[in-house]
Amino acid sequence: MTFGEQPAYLRVAGDLRQKIVDGLLPPHTRLPSQARIREEYGVSDTVALEARKVLMAEGLVEGRSGSGTYVRERPVPRSIARSGYRPAGGATPFRQEQADASGRGTWESGSEQTEASGAIAERLGIRPGDRVMCTKYLFRDGGEPMMLSTSWEPLAVTGRTPVMLPEEGPLGGMGVVERMAAIDVVVDNVTEEVGARPGLAEELLALGGVPGHVVLVVQRTFYASGRPVETADVVIPADRYRVAYHLPVK
Repeated sequence: MTFGEQPAYLRVAGDLRQKIVDGLLPPHTRLPSQARIREEYGVSDTVALEARKVLMAEGLVEGRSGSGTYVRERPVPRSIARSGYRPAGGATPFRQEQADASGRGTWESGSEQTEASGAIAERLGIRPGDRVMCTKYLFRDGGEPMMLSTSWEPLAVTGRTPVMLPEEGPLGGMGVVERMAAIDVVVDNVTEEVGARPGLAEELLALGGVPGHVVLVVQRTFYASGRPVETADVVIPADRYRVAYHLPVK
């Protein structure tokens, strides 16, 4: 194979991908069988199989037990707002959006005390094993799972205060900045790092994805005078959503 020449399975996958993009193989259409791919492209069974695996890994097709492989519906990516702006009301960007009359968003959450792992302890500037409040969220839009979030707050900061449980009490659901302000902790900085990786099995199960799908991971940490007071991992299905940042200009 000369430089720049693609392996046969990638050339076959590329041609089938283009047919899907162009609408020649519309959603819910059965993908040509392995035997037909072999015959149409003049390739071996191995090449035909590898080409189908590529399309499955890209999320363009899905296997249906006992039926075959079908073209998946291609969702139009929607934006999820990430914002440095907070109105006087204090809601998070997600809650700001859902406060609109047309909002269809709901969420569920659960909190429990646990010990900080080594990685979380490093992010929070505490010792491994120190107690933290871990809160897990599942956000939905119109009933469809759209985003997961897991946050950790050091109980050395919030323990035995009215804001110890992020979603309960008089400030439940108001966001980190407002909750911390209620206990005289002034949040003055937030960082977010965005990366991508294959979704974990439990994440894809919750989000309605299939094995191999890629997720966006936003690693967020709030600081008060340089001290981390909350850190979170936000997990978003990359095939359905984009992360849109709205940042103030100073």
